[in-house]
Amino acid sequence: MSAMARVLYRDAALADGTGPQLRVGVSLLVDDHRIEWIRPADDEPDPGPDVEVIDASGATIVPGLVDSHSHLTLPGGAHWIDRGFDPTDRLLRVAEDNARLQRAAGVRWARDVGAPTRTDPSDGRTRALTLGLRDRWAGHREYPYVRAAGSWVTRVGSLPHGLGVEVADGDGLVAAVTRQLDDGADFVKLYLDGPDRDTAPFTVDEVRAAVDAAHRRGARVTAHSGQLAGARNGVRAGVDCLEHGFQLDAEVVREMAEGGVAMVSTLAVLESWRSFGQTTTLPRFAEPSGRAALAARREWAHESVRLAARAGVLIAAGTDFGGGSLRANQLAWEIECLVTAGLQPWQALAAATRNGGTLLGEPEAGVIREGGPADFVLVHGDPLSDPAAMWRVWLVS
Repeated sequence: MSAMARVLYRDAALADGTGPQLRVGVSLLVDDHRIEWIRPADDEPDPGPDVEVIDASGATIVPGLVDSHSHLTLPGGAHWIDRGFDPTDRLLRVAEDNARLQRAAGVRWARDVGAPTRTDPSDGRTRALTLGLRDRWAGHREYPYVRAAGSWVTRVGSLPHGLGVEVADGDGLVAAVTRQLDDGADFVKLYLDGPDRDTAPFTVDEVRAAVDAAHRRGARVTAHSGQLAGARNGVRAGVDCLEHGFQLDAEVVREMAEGGVAMVSTLAVLESWRSFGQTTTLPRFAEPSGRAALAARREWAHESVRLAARAGVLIAAGTDFGGGSLRANQLAWEIECLVTAGLQPWQALAAATRNGGTLLGEPEAGVIREGGPADFVLVHGDPLSDPAAMWRVWLVS
């Protein structure tokens, strides 16, 4: 679409994640990448001259998707940890490939929650690579809109040495958070799974000091949480969001709801590990290994989503591509997994659209409205009754 093109999408259905009812017989006019109006197809206003008309009958318009947990500079696959140590030029090429994959799958917003720290040849700055990509891609519609956390902030021994920013104590945690924001991170990512599976890597007071430091700068804090101990300490310390939330209990979920702590689900990662088990050894960090253990972990993760949904916790959807085994064009898989876990299809669609926008603090993200940006996707089928329709992307505006 050219910069000033006027395009009429005629006689589609509309599913915007606000409820379970599909709106049928809808026409939508776009002018200069903004939605001018949304009207019944049998009562369209005159669109004026020089309008391109697209017959959208048989398709459903959904908001542009928001992948709330992505790693743009990493390709994904079973060996994702190893890929974090690839040469800088390769990581930057991977990011370009991932951006194309996301765009084609209807993902318009990418919330990047961790990238390797390198010297970017484009600007000479040594910081998380995604921060430079975010700046260079801004204003170019062929790329997703990016909000980036910088690099992972971890306790020494939690991740392989050199992958994230490693700290030894609470003072180091606060210093690392401050450095990430000085580097230009939009928000901060803490890694709250430690070397000891049953012990959180930082105390509540240590995490709270880091959260307070970020909040004083107007930035939010999210926390990787695959284990219950880290989730509990993060929530009690006032983090804004938990990533994964594979091991939550009723007490932690209640505290999340009371404190306004959001959750980003990445259930499809566990499904991908099951498929990897058919073709290769389960990837590193897929512990506990073994099919019975993995099935138990999957069930706990699904129960965590159900608990969070019943408590009214904001749930956004992410792939964890690049930092997990999924790929950049597989957010539809997470939508399906949320339905399997117990969400209604419209709730799962909301998690991949408007809830992601709420999490980002971006009111235009994941929303379709008159006067808003023309960031939407046409899929074949009804995603409010058949979540697999989200795989059938026909057109991305």
